[in-house]
Amino acid sequence: MNYNKHYIVSAEIGNTPIYFEVGKIARQASGSVMVKWGESVVLVTVCSSDTARDGIDFLPLTCEYIEKAYSAGKIPGGFFKRENKPRDAEVLNARIIDRSIRPLFPDDFFYDIQVIATVMSHDGEHDTDIMALCGASMALHISPLPFAVKSGPIAGVRVGRIENKFVINPTISTRKSSDIDMIAAVSEENIVMVEGGALQISETDLIDALFFAHQEAQKIIKAIHKMRKAIGREKINFNPTIKDEKLFNKVKQLSIQHGLSQALKIPEKTIRYSKILDTKQAIVSEISETINTEKQKEVLGYFDEIKSNLMRTSIIETGRRIDGRKINEIRPIECEVGFLPRTHGSSLFTRGETQAIVTVTLGTREDEQRTDTLLGESSRNFMLHYNFPPFSVGEARPLRGVSRREIGHGALAERAVEKMIIREENFSHTIRIVAEITESNGSSSMATVCGSTLAMLDAGINMQELVAGIAMGLIKEENHVVILSDILGDEDHLGDMDFKICGTKNGITAVQMDIKINGLSRQIMQNALEQAKAGRLHILDQMKKAISEPRKDISQYAPRINVMRINPDKIREVIGPGGRIIRDIINKTGAKVDISDDGIVRISAVGTESMQKAMSIIESITREAKSGLIYRGTVKRLMDFGAFIEIFPGTEGLCHISEIANSKTKQVSDVLREGDEVNVAVLNIDKDGKIRLSRRAAIGKECGEMISF
Repeated sequence: MNYNKHYIVSAEIGNTPIYFEVGKIARQASGSVMVKWGESVVLVTVCSSDTARDGIDFLPLTCEYIEKAYSAGKIPGGFFKRENKPRDAEVLNARIIDRSIRPLFPDDFFYDIQVIATVMSHDGEHDTDIMALCGASMALHISPLPFAVKSGPIAGVRVGRIENKFVINPTISTRKSSDIDMIAAVSEENIVMVEGGALQISETDLIDALFFAHQEAQKIIKAIHKMRKAIGREKINFNPTIKDEKLFNKVKQLSIQHGLSQALKIPEKTIRYSKILDTKQAIVSEISETINTEKQKEVLGYFDEIKSNLMRTSIIETGRRIDGRKINEIRPIECEVGFLPRTHGSSLFTRGETQAIVTVTLGTREDEQRTDTLLGESSRNFMLHYNFPPFSVGEARPLRGVSRREIGHGALAERAVEKMIIREENFSHTIRIVAEITESNGSSSMATVCGSTLAMLDAGINMQELVAGIAMGLIKEENHVVILSDILGDEDHLGDMDFKICGTKNGITAVQMDIKINGLSRQIMQNALEQAKAGRLHILDQMKKAISEPRKDISQYAPRINVMRINPDKIREVIGPGGRIIRDIINKTGAKVDISDDGIVRISAVGTESMQKAMSIIESITREAKSGLIYRGTVKRLMDFGAFIEIFPGTEGLCHISEIANSKTKQVSDVLREGDEVNVAVLNIDKDGKIRLSRRAAIGKECGEMISF
């Protein structure tokens, strides 16, 4: 690359062009691109090792997406005042980059590669996740690395639909009125990766949105090609490992002799894996005497390739899968609710050898998750956390922090179910869902979606519709295409597509798709979605057998929340000097009290007694007289001209001597004494808040009755 030159290309997409600059910043990286869109700026860099890493059989690619606080003119919160570990949103954006670019490297390219996207300026309107994805593709394409040599680079776009019209890269503010929010990574020919959510859209609408995104993204791909042509940098001469056909055939022959085909037909995962391992070890042992250590690694690779080929060929030829199912058949489903006695809601969802225990915990506003983002401090009252412990797959490995995969699967399930929750005035709870995967053989994230729906219904949470999820797979060999419903872990690993679709009986709420091959046509995608819909409806029917509507009431162990409105002018009276009164209410009743500036009071407590006590106290403090209403009052003071009567604690009015009785009253004491309880009607309330009362108008009337004058 000529470091003395500064290259700029642009793509006219959406309402504002995106600019890509190369040759000015981070010139010692293998590839670096500064992406500008509006006043948002992202620097994307790519670096790699000089030699391949020994002893691995995967691409050692790491992707990082980092949001700097200074990009939005902010200082990080906390004690250290510097960026700490990435937030979940940053992890999810890094995963999107990784999933989009990883399939575009050669299978046996084992050089360490690091992609870092750094958000350096954020204007609050133009999304930096899309910029990072496009910048990563360009940085790799202009680098010497063998990225997308055959298929070409990718581009990432966001597609929305506003007022029934598809929009590419809608701004953050306009996305609020969109019923689709999808990110698609596409090449010149194909859709590579999809991630997003929607409000119960149809399968046809989803396909139209994705192919619209594919069409519009070509403008960015042209800009990437233009930049590479301007720079003129050559790719490294990477020669893939040449297959030893003689050794490959020997491994294939031994695999057949040792019964690999029969092992692949064993339905139970653990037994099948044990038999396959025995077969592998027998083959390695038989060959190892005649080959060196390096060749033994090749044997393992050839064995995995043969295993994949046998599985794929068997499915295409017989229409039957590893566990004996038909291609569109769903594994047996078992659903149970109220599984755990002390949780606020729980479910056990089992589909084949995949199982999830899902719990719901209800909290108050104090339990909301507060996050410091580039757009300001935000709070979330719905959280879904997915845990994948090692015992779920029969492994013994250390428990570390939450993995990126766990964050990604939790986010997918959260996106699928959150919009279906009905938020009512007296249901303003914070909701936390936790999915514990206790067994896994594929589609654990979709089990989380189903289990979450069941657990929320068990917790008494109203939903617009029940939500279920299904993972679809694909095997494509030349002109033979087989679409698989409810895929196993092996079918995910050895197949050509992982397409997760979540939705209700009415439409799709979330999707996640990773394509490993070229040539996924519109018709194939249409067939996959229609087959997924049939599977989703079947799963929903099975779920409804366990529970079809929310419990009539929330758990006795969950906090109840009651909402009342008071005059904002009365807030200071409830809080009291230095918060003394509100603290006293909390201490006396055990309830939590939260007051908004607009006079909305949320009272929460476990059980109704504490709540009722707190409500009564606040009502007595904030109660206001109404003209024409009759109250039961207590005579407080007698005067020559009338009596002051307290109609409720802290509120008094004057009953003039002329309004004490039907006949003329000479002295107030002839009729009333201090401490007497009498019914009085409120005549009027003047602008200064002074209340005029009438005992005469209330004679013969009931307390609480409304009269007219």
